[in-house]
This record gives sequence, structure tokens and C-alpha cells, in this order.
Amino acid sequence: MPVTAARPRTASLIALCFLSSSFVAQAPRTDPDLTVHEWGTFTSVAGQDGQAVKWSTLNGSVDLPAFVEHINSAQFKAGLRGRVRMETPVLYFYSPKETEVSVKVAFSKGLITEWYPHANRVEPDPQNFIDANGLDHRRVRGTIMWDSLKVSPNAIPSFPQDSKSPDDRKNQYYAARETSAAPLIVRTRAGDQQEKFLFYRGVSAVSVPISATVTAGGEVRLAHLGDDAIPSVILFERRGDKMGYRLGGGLAGELALEAPELTATIEALNRDLEDVLTAQGLYPDEARAMIATWRRSWFEEGSRLFYIVPQSFLNAKLPLTINPEPGQTVRVFVGRLELVTPATEQAVRKVLADHDIMGLQKYTRFLEPILSRMKADDPAGARQIDADLDLTYRSPQAEK
Repeated sequence: MPVTAARPRTASLIALCFLSSSFVAQAPRTDPDLTVHEWGTFTSVAGQDGQAVKWSTLNGSVDLPAFVEHINSAQFKAGLRGRVRMETPVLYFYSPKETEVSVKVAFSKGLITEWYPHANRVEPDPQNFIDANGLDHRRVRGTIMWDSLKVSPNAIPSFPQDSKSPDDRKNQYYAARETSAAPLIVRTRAGDQQEKFLFYRGVSAVSVPISATVTAGGEVRLAHLGDDAIPSVILFERRGDKMGYRLGGGLAGELALEAPELTATIEALNRDLEDVLTAQGLYPDEARAMIATWRRSWFEEGSRLFYIVPQSFLNAKLPLTINPEPGQTVRVFVGRLELVTPATEQAVRKVLADHDIMGLQKYTRFLEPILSRMKADDPAGARQIDADLDLTYRSPQAEK
């Protein structure tokens, strides 16, 4: 009897040990030698009330190499209406030894639209997603997953180039490779793919944690809409060959910034931006790579507010899961809130009146929300705006 009675207890202990070992095996691991840094941009357009509006571009992702994978087509992405266009997040990995990792990114009310290297899963299925206007009603977050990624610090780099483009090296995509991060290797059915980072983009209907209204006199009034303070804000303006910016510091409530004097230099702005980015945890070469990637777009014609996206907002709306868990993870996203100022409206009116297609191309990406704002400010002139726009697109310059 004593022996018989002991058997159930022994079996129970064995089962308990098995379950415990299974739980430990499935639990996320930690690699203290692994460091991951990420940077990216959230681009939005401020409406009349200062908050981000839904908008779409007039062109797709024409700025990416041909080897980058994408959802359906560039035209489909251009028609996606969202409040945030998440642009060029890149994930860098640092490790003294070769290691295998898995990565998952989710985007609240969003859709992942481009990526490289090849991902194991992109959900929802990018080939079957056809509801270009349904981001606001999406309950499931768009996700992308790399199930088996090899961090290879000793690998000899062999990164892809876009052989179809003679100006391939001028593409902004390649600037992100200029860091000391470890090369990455992803195995696919077509062979290994190498890159210096994980790259992805997306569109979302999520609201951003800041608003910016522009007064008739050009003053910009900021309001913080989130839970945690915004670490840093910068007001920027460019008109022709002249540019200026104003450093606003952190934002926890409300702040008014006067329009900057257009007397600054690109060198001074680069230095100040690098200081802001490294203060948030990026390495200096990562900060320089980010600025080089976005120099042409960030500093183009018009007015905009740059701000550092709070970590709490970023982690809630764009959660990142890495296994094994890195010893250190740094994520720095720059929010870009495009401002339709009186000066911008006046400039676009002149371009339309002159039927200047070359001048109009300076605003093409944000033309839809700019024209919508102009029509809202001047309902009686809406028909004339449409007529001038049609004539501009049919001008002799546009036909060349």
C-alpha cells in the first residue's frame, strides 16, 4: 500500500516538472549582449483645429529601391487615407556574437505597406487588403513578423542594390546603412537576403499626441494631447533659398512659438537636430544617418513642426517585440506635423494663378490637404481653385 500510494504523487511531480520546464522554454529569453536601436518618422498634417487630419498623397512610394517589398501597389498606398504615414523606421542590431532573433511590430489602426528584408508574415494579407478607407474602423492591428533573423557581426556585407536605376546610390534609402550596426541575414526560398537594418513603413488612422494651430499673424500655438510630455519640439520654415527654425524645448501643456526668422543655415540645423536625437539615446552615426535620409524631405518648402514622439505613445501605438529580449532597446521617432500657414496658402495660390507646374511640384505630396484647407478658408473661391489646378496640370510645362 505505501508503494502504491506513492505512485500518484510521483506521477504528479513528474508532470509538474514537465509543465514547469515547458513554460521556461516558451518564456521570452533575455540576451544582455544584444542592443537594438530604432528610428523612424510619423508624418501628419494639421487641420484647422490644429489636430492631425486624414489625408492621402498624390503619389506612391517612388523613393524606394525596386528590391523593397510592398503592399499591392504604390497607387494603392497613395489612396490610403490616414492621420499618420509612418516613414522609414529602421531597426539596428548590435551584438559581439552571432545570434538568432525574432521580431514583431504591430501598428494600431494601421497597415504595414513596405518592408525589407523578406518578412515571414505580414497581416492582414497585403495582397487581399482592398479597403483603402477602412483604417479608422480596423480592430486588428497591422503586423509584420521576422521569425528567424540572424545578427551577424562578422559577416562580409553584401547588401542589395537597385540595378534598374542608374542613380541608385543617390536614393535616400541607402543613407541608413552608414552606421556601425551588425549586418543581418534572412533566409528565404530565393536565397539569403542581407541588410544593415530591418526596414518597414505603414499608414495609420491613429491620432497624434500634439496639435498646432497657426494664427493670422503666423504664430504657432501648440497643445500637448497625450499623457507623457513631448521631449522636444522644433518649428521649421523654408521659403525659396531661405530657411529658419526655432527650438521650443519640451512640451507638457501649451506653448506659443513665433514664426522663425529665415536666417538659419542647414549646417546649424543639422547640429541641433543631431544633439536632440543623441539626447534621446541614438548613437551619433545613427542620428546622422537619420538626418541624411530625410534631409531633402524635412527641409523642403513650407512650414512644419518636428517633435520627439513620447515613448509611452510609441510603445502603445507601435509595440515592438524582440526575442530574445535585448539588454538595451532605444526607440526614437520624430513626429512631423505639416502646417498650412497663410504664407503656404498664398504661395500655392500664386503657383496656381501662374499655372506653374514646377512650382506646384514643391507641394505635391501635401497638395490634397493644402487645397482642402484653402477651400475651407475660402468657400467662394473653391471653384476657381479647381479650375486653376486643372489648367496648371494641362499647361505646356506639365506635358513635357
